Parts: sequence; C-alpha cells; structure tokens
Amino acid sequence: MPVDQNSQVGVFLAYVSPLGRAMIDRRLYLPETTWCDRPERLTAAGVPDKVGFATKPALARQMIAAAVDAEVPFGWVTGDEVYGADPGLRADLEHCGIGYALAVGRDRRVAVNNGRTLIRVDDLAERIPTHEWQPHSCGPGAKGPRDYLWAWIITATQPGEHRWLLIRRNRTTGELAFYLCWSARPVPLHTLVTVAGSRWSIEELFQTGKGQVGLDHYQVRSWTGWHRFITLAMLALAVLTILAAQQPDPDPKIIALTVAEIRRLLNAFVLATSLPPEHTLHWSLWRRTSQARARRSHYQRRQAK
Repeated sequence: MPVDQNSQVGVFLAYVSPLGRAMIDRRLYLPETTWCDRPERLTAAGVPDKVGFATKPALARQMIAAAVDAEVPFGWVTGDEVYGADPGLRADLEHCGIGYALAVGRDRRVAVNNGRTLIRVDDLAERIPTHEWQPHSCGPGAKGPRDYLWAWIITATQPGEHRWLLIRRNRTTGELAFYLCWSARPVPLHTLVTVAGSRWSIEELFQTGKGQVGLDHYQVRSWTGWHRFITLAMLALAVLTILAAQQPDPDPKIIALTVAEIRRLLNAFVLATSLPPEHTLHWSLWRRTSQARARRSHYQRRQAK
C-alpha cells in the first residue's frame, strides 16, 4: 500500500524457540502521508475509522503487549535498528521485565563513566583490546555454525536491572554490528549472543513463509483481504512448524523432516494421488540423506579453516 495499491508493508511478531519458530501476530503499516492523510483512500480500502497512523515500533509495542496479555511464555525480544532506536519500545519491555537485545546504528551514543560521558558505539569498539573479543556461535547455519567475535561493555548496573552494549564482529570482513541489551538479572555473554543471533531465525522464517506458504503471493487492495490472507498463511506455517517439531529424533545420517519436506509430502499425499506412497517416501528419504551428507561436508570445511 505505501507504493501502490498492490504493495503492502507488514510488521510481524515472530516466536523463536529451540523446537521451531513461527509468526504469531501481524500489523499492517500505513504510511502517514500517502495513506493516513488521505481519508478517502482509507475508506476505499476498508480501513476501520479507529485505525490511525502508527510507526513500526508502535505497532511492535501493540503486538508485544497483546502477547503479554495472552500469557505467551517468552523472556527476551530482539529486533533490527528500526526498533532498537525507539525508546518507548525499550521502556515497555523494561516495565514488563522482558530482556532485550535490540540492534542500533554505529552512530548511537551510550553513557560510560557512570553516565558522565556519551560516546559513539563505533568509537567504543575501536578501544576494545584484541584479547577481549570472544568467539561465539549464533547457532547452526546452512553451511555450518555462524561464528562471530563478540565483545560486551557494561553501561549501567543497579538493583533490578543490567545494561550492556553488545558488539559483533565478522571474523572475515571485520564488519561490526551493535546491540543495546537490558535484563532484570545478570546473564552471561552467551545468552545475549543467542538472543541477538535469533534475528537470523526470523529472517529465515520470512523466507520459509514466502517459499512454502505463499506469504507474499497475494494481490489484495483491502484491509480485510490483507488480514485474511496473511492470517491464513501464518496459520499454515504454524501447522507445518508444529508437525516438524513433533517428529521423533531422526537418524543422524538423515536430515530431519523440515517444513519444506513436510509440505512436499502433504502435497503428494493429499493433492496428488498418481504415485504410490512408497515412491514418495523413497524420494523424501533420498533427499534428506543427500542433504545430511552435504551439511556434514559444509561443516567439515568450515571447521578446517
């Protein structure tokens, strides 16, 4: 909707756990000048009268508040620089006792020396001695562990809250990324790394949603149409995620059933009946065995470097 009538921008809330990940809420973002300042356009698209302009961080705050009210069990939140720059979002999370690791730009200033000095985070990164950078993995990737060098700086500590600046450095390119972190209790560096690294899971979730359930395969021009389609796609992805999480421990020589493989099997068994089930299962086993072999090769190559 911000560019033309067939282009929409959504803000999504994703849930990430060791067993899987899924989108659990969504909001349609309406730009202020091209939409919210044009009431005739809002009416034509069926946007409710009570809906007004809200920034992306404000929409995120709405969804997080709804998740808290629904008693969704979570203890941490992460997001990119758009959300890390919003003080209202950080204040809401701290008020609820929810820890966060939110990305910020390299020009962000943080307080040091007990709050007496403000300094840019990229300047702080240059002052960190080489021996203080610690290797940690964000988790497994398609070609092996996603290893980076990490450093953290305590920016404030007082009863009931702890604040850090977390810095990630690419081991090959030296590229830096920065995160403002907060927790009601002290936590180890690896916890902050895990939370910040879960953003990769969210990006992968969007790619999975687009490729497996058609998250972006729509042409709608109404408020109701967008919400119906997106909700259906989110539900389909959640069902596939639950099925993948419920499978027993797989043979280490075979890739576990993924969301993509489960969708492929459902399509073969439910939508197509021309081939016998044994044929479909045979090719599923062949694909996953080949994928496991390729993954071992990638991991061995990465570890040899």
